Amino acid sequence: MEKEENLDKKVNSENNEENIDADKSFKSEVDAQKKEVKEITPEEKIIELEDKLARTFAEMENQRRRFEKEKEDAFEYGGFNFAREALNLIDNLERSKQVLENDEKLKGTEALKKALEHLEIIKKDLISIFEKNNIKPIESLNKKLDPNFHQAMMEIIDETKETGTIVQEIQKGFTIKDRLLRPSLVGVSKKNTKNEEKTQENKDNFKDK
Repeated sequence: MEKEENLDKKVNSENNEENIDADKSFKSEVDAQKKEVKEITPEEKIIELEDKLARTFAEMENQRRRFEKEKEDAFEYGGFNFAREALNLIDNLERSKQVLENDEKLKGTEALKKALEHLEIIKKDLISIFEKNNIKPIESLNKKLDPNFHQAMMEIIDETKETGTIVQEIQKGFTIKDRLLRPSLVGVSKKNTKNEEKTQENKDNFKDK
C-alpha cells in the first residue's frame, strides 16, 4: 500500500514537472512573439501604415470608377430606349405625308401644299432636337450596303448602279453616340441576270478572239 502511494506521488510529481515545463515553453514563445513585435522600428511601422493606406485608396478609387461606369451605362441605356421610342414620331410623320400625298381629293390643292410644309418643318425640328442629343440619321442613298448600319429588304434591278448600292430608303436608320439605334431599311440594286450573262459571254468571246 505504501509502495502504491509512493508510486502515485512520483507519477504526480513527474506530471507536475511536465506541466511546469510546458507552461514555461508556452510563456517563452509568447515572450518571443512580444519581443518580435516590440522590435519593429517606428520607420517600419510607418512604411506598413503607408502601404495599408495606399491599398485603401486604390480600392476606393476602383469602387469610384465602377460606380461611374455603372452610372454612365444606366444613363445611356435609359436614353437609348427613350430615343428608340421617340423615332416613332418621325415614322408617323412620314406615314401622314404619304397618306396626304396619295389622297386624290387633295392632290394639287393649296391645303395639301401647306399641310406638307408644316409636317416637313416638324420633322426637321425633331431631327434637330435628336442631333443635339447625339442621335443622328444614317446616310444611306447611293451608299454601299453596310450590314452594320443597313438592312436590305429588297433588290431592285438598276443597270446604272453597282450591285449592292442602296437605291431606296424604306425606313431611315439612326445612331446614338457610337451605337446603332436602329438600322436603315433599304432596297439595294442588282444587275439583270440575263444582261450579266450576256455581258460575260461577250467578254469570253472577245478573249477567244
